[in-house]
Amino acid sequence: MDRYRRERSPYRERKRTHRSTALTYKKLQSMPLNLRKQAVREARNKNQKILGKPKKRQKKATARRIRNDFERSEHNAMLCSTSRELRKILASVETLSDIPHDISPEELLGEIAIAEGKATTIHVQRDGLSTLTVVVACTNWKRVLMMLMGKWHNGTDPLQIPGSLAHSVGMFTKFYDLTDEEKQQVLSEDYTRFILVRHPLERLLSAYRNKLEGDTPSARYFQSRVGRQIVKELRPGATNNSLEHGDDVSFSEFIQYLLTPEISMVNQTGYNEHWEVITKLCNPCVMKYNVVGKYDTLLDDSALALYLAGAENLTFPTGHKPSSTRANLRTYFDPLPVSVIWRLYEIYEQDFRLFDYNLEDVLGFEFG
Repeated sequence: MDRYRRERSPYRERKRTHRSTALTYKKLQSMPLNLRKQAVREARNKNQKILGKPKKRQKKATARRIRNDFERSEHNAMLCSTSRELRKILASVETLSDIPHDISPEELLGEIAIAEGKATTIHVQRDGLSTLTVVVACTNWKRVLMMLMGKWHNGTDPLQIPGSLAHSVGMFTKFYDLTDEEKQQVLSEDYTRFILVRHPLERLLSAYRNKLEGDTPSARYFQSRVGRQIVKELRPGATNNSLEHGDDVSFSEFIQYLLTPEISMVNQTGYNEHWEVITKLCNPCVMKYNVVGKYDTLLDDSALALYLAGAENLTFPTGHKPSSTRANLRTYFDPLPVSVIWRLYEIYEQDFRLFDYNLEDVLGFEFG
């Protein structure tokens, strides 16, 4: 029988010996804690792998842990359900479809303020410096004022401030919210007052392009209210889609709307502030502004206003992009009859005369 006995292979012997000396997680589990730590240290020093898979340590299920896990799962389920419902609401309302579902309450109020065109008159007061009162509808100026008042602490660049936050309700005190005594103080020589104006017809075209021709949430807000009203009242045989959305109002229809006060001023004493006459909106004869800035020289005039207010350490954002509205004036106004442009001039005549504007940019000549 011995001659049929197979001799053991040296290779198999070495493999068996290696298996017996190799460190495994199973062996570690059977070792006392001190020897287990020592074996792991030695294996690490020799770059030796621990064979097998580590046994997962199961946490003991206590009543408190079970209750916390349940509350956490219920909370997450409620958040998911709320998020889904909010997404459905935002998606179903066209004017809200571009608003993110995780928008903060302050930013949402800001979006509403932007859409409704609120808060053009701002009263700003700082301790230790002269008070600055600004009449402006510029988002960048509101950002600068937030820096001036110490309402932004996440950097020194005003452009980092979200536009919706700058327009949020309650961010600034409105002039008409002041008491009579406070209003008299604002009108005194101790205060710096600044107004920013624009060519009346350029401002009118900018309002049309942003509010009725655009595709922003603010534009859809105006389209659903003003646009639909224009289509209903001034477009015979309008399609159902136009009557429903009001997003295809032409510039000539918008001008006709302005020239028809029984439509454009229904239930109100004036135009919407985006196309209201500036002299009516800002009362320059009463306010007696220290600086009358123009959109064409925005950076220089803004720097002067800040200097007079004692805020030399702040600068108006140089990232301001020039508008393309001026270049498109002739494109939009040339198709209109001269008689229509004359009627517009009569509406905004005070702005033309008071702020030294003319019609040459639109017509190429002045009325006599």
